[in-house]
Amino acid sequence: MAHNHDHHHHTDNKKVLLLSFTIITLFMIVEVIGGFWTNSLALLSDAGHMLSDSISLAIALAAFHFSNQKPDANKTFGSKRFEILAAIFNGVALIGISLYIFVEAVQRFVDPPAVATTGMLIISTLGLLVNLLVAWIMTRGGGHEDNLNMRGAYLHVLSDMLGSIGAIIAALLILFFGWGIADPLASIIVAILVLRSGYYVTKAAVHVLMEGTPSDVDVEQVVSTIQTNEAILGLHDLHIWSITSGYNALSCHVVVKDDMTVRESESIREQLDHDLKHVGITHATIQVETAQHDHENQLYCHGEQKHVH
Repeated sequence: MAHNHDHHHHTDNKKVLLLSFTIITLFMIVEVIGGFWTNSLALLSDAGHMLSDSISLAIALAAFHFSNQKPDANKTFGSKRFEILAAIFNGVALIGISLYIFVEAVQRFVDPPAVATTGMLIISTLGLLVNLLVAWIMTRGGGHEDNLNMRGAYLHVLSDMLGSIGAIIAALLILFFGWGIADPLASIIVAILVLRSGYYVTKAAVHVLMEGTPSDVDVEQVVSTIQTNEAILGLHDLHIWSITSGYNALSCHVVVKDDMTVRESESIREQLDHDLKHVGITHATIQVETAQHDHENQLYCHGEQKHVH
């Protein structure tokens, strides 16, 4: 039943991404043309960000496709990590775009060019409406809170929305007050916000690749859940990590009484599997040992290899 729910949620996410990709790409073409026509860096920055949106959404779609590939001897977890790689690309792209906008804006502070403010205002307003529409679609579709790949794409759209707002404000300031520096100033403010989004997406994705403990898992609660079982005498070699967004894994060794039967140990393992799902663990691998088994009594394994002669 859970598998069907996940599959349905996966399909919904793909539909949301496909619709968002189509809308963003079509308007990105309009904004590129408008940016060159009006000579507005704020618009061109927004268009460049929309290009990044299109690429990130396309990669996100590809990530969902590859993540559904079945495990085999070469990839025993399938290609689920492709989603994390896509999230890293999204984050790095945001950082790269923000740095480019910043450099270009500094040059325009020195020599502000003439900007066609009316056209800039019209196109940036349309851009804001488009981004609001796409953000609404993604919010209704869900998935952007618990899926790192969807979150990366969603942050692209939100920061792009900020770009449109910045372009509107800049156009109004130039139109009514003649402030030519408003265009590069708005671009720099947007670049800082985009940089922040890119940093956090990249940081979260790298945390997954570094086998970090998932942010939605409380290690103390996991340990307590295991040790609450009266049959468990000890716990060591605990590892908790994410395969991909929403797929948390655990491996550990538990110590039981010496006279416990295989069937009894299987029953304990099944109970632990059930209990751990309630604390955010999707996939658990539990090695059952007796007290006589030679082991180090450390909760976290230091990775030292014992050599057998």
